[in-house]
Amino acid sequence: MKRLSLVIGASSGVGAATARKLHERGWQVVITARNAEKLRRVAESVESSVAYFPCDASTSLGTQSLAHFVREQYGIPELIVNAAGVGQWKRIEDTSPEEAVQMIQAPYLAAFNASQAFMSDMLQRKRGVLIHINSPACFMPWPSAVGYTAARFALRGLHQALCQDLVGTGVHSCHVVFGRIDSEYFTNNPGVLDHMPKIASTVRTLSCDECASVIAKLAERPRRETVYPWMLRMYYWNNWMFPWLTRWLLRATAT
Repeated sequence: MKRLSLVIGASSGVGAATARKLHERGWQVVITARNAEKLRRVAESVESSVAYFPCDASTSLGTQSLAHFVREQYGIPELIVNAAGVGQWKRIEDTSPEEAVQMIQAPYLAAFNASQAFMSDMLQRKRGVLIHINSPACFMPWPSAVGYTAARFALRGLHQALCQDLVGTGVHSCHVVFGRIDSEYFTNNPGVLDHMPKIASTVRTLSCDECASVIAKLAERPRRETVYPWMLRMYYWNNWMFPWLTRWLLRATAT
């Protein structure tokens, strides 16, 4: 019997690539996002056995509908991948309250709701993996990205709090931080590259497929924290040891 995976935010980018990679590795895959037409195209590009359910996982009603569909049709997921995420990089004075809410909804609320919907079942079964996909902004903020950074910190906080609760339960929370990804994000958020710190050019750009391979491996062998690629991990450790230096570098190289 195939293991069941649920990918949140799978209409494009890393979420869609992860759905394809998991299917290749023998998982039963259910994908969800708000855009029904994009979801349908992703499902058809993989195989007809991939199920899709359009909904807004950041809302209570959307998550309840999703959870009911998954339970009734397939059962309880062994794996939940929280890949939803939106957000412009702006200063706080240029960010409307409505934009701030949207950035909190995805990634944070979508990840919280999806994790909460199946947590009791996973705990009762004593196994399961949650994978939260995040940005380097969650541990080293750069200028002109206040709302985006706050939402990314919230996702990281969700992961760290879950780790405290899940010790010894058989359920694992994994936090994976990628550098720049060659995805539709930068096309869908014009102006973002104008605020990209120059230091980011020292970290190679990743393909969605490469990120999906990292996620698929984590599904098999869960790890609490993964920072990828290795150059980004160097900055991650530098930030822990010399946070003042990282802050200065990000300000000094901001465009």
